[in-house]
Amino acid sequence: MKRKLGFFTRLLDDGDAATRYRLATEQILHAEAHGFDTAWVAQHHFHESEGGLPAPFVFLAHVAAKTCRIRLGTGIVTLPLENPIRAAEDAAVLDLLSDGRLEFGVGPGGTAESFETFGLPGSARNAIMERHLALVRNALGGGCLSQAAGSRLYPAAPALLSRLWQATFSAGGGARAGAAGDGLMLSRTQPRPDDAPDAALWDIQDPIVDAYLAALPAGCVPRIMGSRSVFVADSRAEAHALAEAGIRRSGLVKEPDGAQTLERLIRRMDLHVGTPDDVIRSLRADRTLARVTDIACQVHPMDPPHAQTLRSIELIAREVAPALGLR
Repeated sequence: MKRKLGFFTRLLDDGDAATRYRLATEQILHAEAHGFDTAWVAQHHFHESEGGLPAPFVFLAHVAAKTCRIRLGTGIVTLPLENPIRAAEDAAVLDLLSDGRLEFGVGPGGTAESFETFGLPGSARNAIMERHLALVRNALGGGCLSQAAGSRLYPAAPALLSRLWQATFSAGGGARAGAAGDGLMLSRTQPRPDDAPDAALWDIQDPIVDAYLAALPAGCVPRIMGSRSVFVADSRAEAHALAEAGIRRSGLVKEPDGAQTLERLIRRMDLHVGTPDDVIRSLRADRTLARVTDIACQVHPMDPPHAQTLRSIELIAREVAPALGLR
């Protein structure tokens, strides 16, 4: 199986919004130049420290005009917070402008504050997600949007139905994505259950993959993307120093965790950090990655300086990807 290599960014480089957008664009251009198959951006509302992009379709349209080959993905659009018909319209226009390069990833995520600000109950996110996704699917498929007016999506975008992806943390979500024939998006890390605080990431994600494959209709080709936190440098010392600085700066580590060693943080946060050989070994040990069709590498939560992110992209393409059988 030939697997695809992706670059994923949460647009968290040091700087204001304009700087973040410029640097992320440069990183995607760099990834395309080094043979990456896909580039993914995350959508986040309101919280500057969690993600720098509330409008992924707008940003990807900008990137599409500067690239020619790399596929462009939303990882994800928080669909419960969107008007589903408008989301379908934006996706259709972006896909047209990018010559059919859009990968349309959706999910129910988002902070509690985001749902509150949008006037929606966070507790209903999954139900809203299912309802909105059905409307998006109907719109993309050319269904009637209003019985009174007979409105249909323009421009038409039926091809996007085969490029829908669903993100989930649960086996139930995996089964729903599989039953629909959509792609499955797996997170870079997941919370551990209370009864298994030291569980490996694959112990949590393999059951999601199992449920997805079991529900996939006969003849439907699986699409499974595993997002992973990957930072590669020329030396282990450089990689670890920059990774630790970024992790501490992110605010994700709270006391008493702040006193933990970097090695324990790397294990607990599911990070792949070091030289190319270090990262090849750690990615090979991740059993779920042996089952995916796409691997998307992101530098969060380490978030090194821009120059080191570019160097990591080069080392992943030149040394890590061939060792893992990624084209």
